[in-house]
Amino acid sequence: MKYIMAVIQPDRVDEVLRILEEKEIHLVTVTNVLGRGRQKGISEVYRGHKEGGRLLKKVKLEIAVNEAFVKPTLDAIKEGARTGHVGDGKIFVFDLKECFRIRTGEIGEVAIG
Repeated sequence: MKYIMAVIQPDRVDEVLRILEEKEIHLVTVTNVLGRGRQKGISEVYRGHKEGGRLLKKVKLEIAVNEAFVKPTLDAIKEGARTGHVGDGKIFVFDLKECFRIRTGEIGEVAIG
């Protein structure tokens, strides 16, 4: 089992979710977040002074999947989120030690769905 976290541009969320749906990956948590990467936010000139380091609006996707769905999930995110410009985002993959479905008490891969 893997836990996939991706931070992407807000305007790419619908496309990523559409592609995930096509690949039958339905269980996704989406959170609006603020952050910055190598571009270090937006630089602006305010009253003659350059100000940088602002945080940009991003979206964080969190997806728990069984091994068979890892590659399709990664492919969907990369395809849907890529614009080719700085700030397209990052994907992180973590080993998921355990998963519990609270309602039924199921444990492990069956609990993910």
